[in-house]
Amino acid sequence: MPEHRLDDIDRRIVQALQADGRMSIQDLAGKVGLSPSPCARRVRLLEEAGVIKGYVAVVDQDKLGLPVSVFASIKLERQREEELDRFAAIVARWPEVADCYLMTGPRDYLLRIIVSDLAAYERFLKDKLTRLDNVASIESSFALGQVKRSFSVPVELGKGV
Repeated sequence: MPEHRLDDIDRRIVQALQADGRMSIQDLAGKVGLSPSPCARRVRLLEEAGVIKGYVAVVDQDKLGLPVSVFASIKLERQREEELDRFAAIVARWPEVADCYLMTGPRDYLLRIIVSDLAAYERFLKDKLTRLDNVASIESSFALGQVKRSFSVPVELGKGV
């Protein structure tokens, strides 16, 4: 796919869709100052360029009975590329892992794990995480509360694509 440079209208489209991904093309066009047809074309180009990766419903984990967020810092015994890739591929399949980041510093990965309670996290540790061969250590921190959670990328700070 060729490089796609974001102009001001593209940025306004992305910001509007981040705020309301179910907005109609007509409403979006009105918000960004275009007619519907050119607006739809721009949205399609943003999707094709991978700027817009998809559309999701944001759900409340508490209302689903999953109020506990645990941040687990993982140190691997070996950091060879194939070991890193293997770990990432395995945790990507686990539904409890909401986020997984490869890190710099003393730990290799930071996971955000969503569970119903302390017992569920203990089961996750015993049945999954501690059974991986290359895990040297796990440090868990439990979130007491959520101060901010954003699903938007600060479009205005970006340099474009």
